[in-house]
Amino acid sequence: MATNMVDVLNDLVETSKDGERGFRKAAEDAHDAQLKTLFVDRADDCASGARELQDVVLKLGGKPESGGSVGGALRRGWVDVKSAVGGRSDHAILADCEKGEDVAKKQYSDALESELPADVRTIVERQFQGVLQTHDRIRDLRDQYAAMKS
Repeated sequence: MATNMVDVLNDLVETSKDGERGFRKAAEDAHDAQLKTLFVDRADDCASGARELQDVVLKLGGKPESGGSVGGALRRGWVDVKSAVGGRSDHAILADCEKGEDVAKKQYSDALESELPADVRTIVERQFQGVLQTHDRIRDLRDQYAAMKS
């Protein structure tokens, strides 16, 4: 079970690393100063979450993942191509961030379907609650920016 648990946690490390990179890119591209701050804060949260999970993997005797996933890299590459073409609006950046948080929600939900010891489950559930809060905040801001465009 430990190997499977290490795999599950390493998948979440990859998800967190992808989120960190995505939010840092969003902070670079955002026009609104408050959004930049939000994205940097969220990137820092993702980095912290990844470190916490890496520590758990080490304690379980596994080798912690240190980078993002190939899929995450492809998504980031697409974002970079779109921004190089002419810049994205804050609404578009928020929409991309929400899609990323949708992926994170699914990854954490899937992880919680696994058999995890109580102490590990507590960490994953706490991080999942943070993902849900961030998703909803990003979604609400996206809707707010969409209304301003109309």
